[in-house]
Amino acid sequence: MRIAAGFFALSIGLTVIYQSLPPPVTILMIDGLIEGRGIHKDWTSIERISPDLIRSVIAAEDAHFCEHHGFDWTSIQAAWNKIEAGSSRLRGGSTISNQTAKNVFLWPGRNWVRKGLEAYFTILIEFVWGKQRIMEVYLNVIEFGPGIYGAEAASQRFFKKSAAELSRYQAALLASVLPNPDEWNAANPGPYVKKRANTIMTRALDAPDAGAAVCPAR
Repeated sequence: MRIAAGFFALSIGLTVIYQSLPPPVTILMIDGLIEGRGIHKDWTSIERISPDLIRSVIAAEDAHFCEHHGFDWTSIQAAWNKIEAGSSRLRGGSTISNQTAKNVFLWPGRNWVRKGLEAYFTILIEFVWGKQRIMEVYLNVIEFGPGIYGAEAASQRFFKKSAAELSRYQAALLASVLPNPDEWNAANPGPYVKKRANTIMTRALDAPDAGAAVCPAR
């Protein structure tokens, strides 16, 4: 009981702290550092990130980000149908909220304990942070290349400019490499990444406007 109470107190405390303060480092960053990838990051506020990048990552990673409360049940059902059909390519059920919870609070892995904790932290950040803070943290901790974390570090490394100055195509290129940042390079994209970036640019036209806020009031 004491261990459980301590865990809940710590998890809620960290969630409240990270509502206003940047997470200094994540377990995934430390894991990458141990593997020799280094840590290159530069926290920046969401107001200093191109709206085109926000729209691009929504289009690429979680089209229903502004509509769900952490879990995209339509995508989860589609992913489960693929499992039942024996598919070996099982991507699509994870939301930006899920990915943020995993990247900030948890360790690499796919076991049920970690998935359960991911769901728990997803509920916490949806309730405590809200959509704009979730997107801000996501765009500052997600890996865009080996050891390159966050939109500002990625923009400087790949395009020699700030995250606020990204063009629509550059934003789409950064969003396009998120599923496989180890092998795909936004600065030197291959044919598949270029095609994916063009598709994301088209989809981003219908993504939520990120001018005043990431998501309008629901």
